[in-house]
Amino acid sequence: MVQAREEQLQGHAGTLHVSVWDNPDADRVVLLAHGYGEHIARYQHVADALVAGGSAVYGPDHVGHGRSAGDRVVVHDFERVVDDLHQVAELAQSEHPGLPVVLVGHSMGGMIAARYAQRYGDELAGLVLSGPAIGEMAVAALLDFDPIPEIAIDVDTLSRDPKVGADYAADPLVWHGAFKRPTVEAMLAAKQRIDEGPGFGDLPLLYVHGGDDQLVPLDATRPTVQRLAGSDVTERIYDGARHEVFNETNKDEVIGEVVAFVERVTSG
Repeated sequence: MVQAREEQLQGHAGTLHVSVWDNPDADRVVLLAHGYGEHIARYQHVADALVAGGSAVYGPDHVGHGRSAGDRVVVHDFERVVDDLHQVAELAQSEHPGLPVVLVGHSMGGMIAARYAQRYGDELAGLVLSGPAIGEMAVAALLDFDPIPEIAIDVDTLSRDPKVGADYAADPLVWHGAFKRPTVEAMLAAKQRIDEGPGFGDLPLLYVHGGDDQLVPLDATRPTVQRLAGSDVTERIYDGARHEVFNETNKDEVIGEVVAFVERVTSG
């Protein structure tokens, strides 16, 4: 296991906690964008595989998540979260000048990554979207309630591996409460910006999704991904897999696919 180096940046809403998995022999940089309610340390095993494949890996805890500043899981504007992620990219590029950059985003992080690619796609060599929250959003229905009910994520929807759900439930840095109204509103605003924004053009895209994803259903997301995808797209739908494909029973297959894609799009 590669020990992460911890850095701090000044994000749009205070201190931004950034984990850096160094690689002195790196041939490329990978940015990681985590999902709603979680934190970047849950991607340790993904970072390990990427470092072993020749990458230096950087990932922040988004505002209101993990060790970063802000009210818990409150996001007012995802454009500013994209700005924060771009700061992380600038840090990575300052430490690894000239190396190509690939962005990997899961769930809400996939939404952030998609918008990042619309704004900064010319700075990327590739994009990986894992169960991205960029299609029709069931969370919109929560705005009909006042207050939003205290319904936590069902940990059984994360993975077929029961240990994943147990670890998630016991993790003190994971948010286990209700969605916050400003965050849901910001998600819907981000969805609209993505819908109105440009496609990915020639940017290579790897799209991975669990066939039994109940949190971000495949049928709700796939049409948006297909509309945004450009000339170089690889789609992998894993039968029976749930939401967190990087933590699924076939996680080695999924992560191996990501590592191979990153190497392909950054070679030469």
